[in-house]
Amino acid sequence: MRPVFNLESKYRVTMLTREEWTRGPGTRPVVKGLVWFTNGSRMAEGTRAGVFLAVFRKKASISLGKNAAVFQVEVYAILAFVYKIQTQDRLEKYVSICCDSQVALKALQAAKLSPLVHQCQKALNDISTQHTVGLYWVPRHAGV
Repeated sequence: MRPVFNLESKYRVTMLTREEWTRGPGTRPVVKGLVWFTNGSRMAEGTRAGVFLAVFRKKASISLGKNAAVFQVEVYAILAFVYKIQTQDRLEKYVSICCDSQVALKALQAAKLSPLVHQCQKALNDISTQHTVGLYWVPRHAGV
C-alpha cells in the first residue's frame, strides 16, 4: 500500500509514563467528557477490536478475522469509536479516547500514514470540528 501524508492533526495525543499514571490522581491527565476505552487483541480464534464507554458501561467487540495484525486492530478500535460518534448527535464538548497501544497513538501523530491510519486520522479530525478530542495512552494492568 502506498503511504499517505497528512501534516495536520486537530486532536491531541497525550503519552504519560506508567509511573505518571500510577503516582496518583494529581499527576494524571484530566480525562473528561465522553470517555471511551479501546483495545485490540489476538487470540487463537482471531483478532478483535473492543470499545468501552465508561459512563454508560456500554461495550462492543468486533471480530476482524485471523489475518489482521494487532496494530491494525488497535487503530480499527479507535476508528470504530469515531464512526460511532459521527453517527450520533452527541452534545459533549470533550471526547477522550484511552488506548493502551503506544504504537497506534504514535502512528496517529505521524505525518506519513498507512491508508488505515490515514482514515482514522481523517475521522478524528472530522469529529474535532465539533468536539475537543484527546487521545491518551493508558498502561495495561495499572488500574486505570
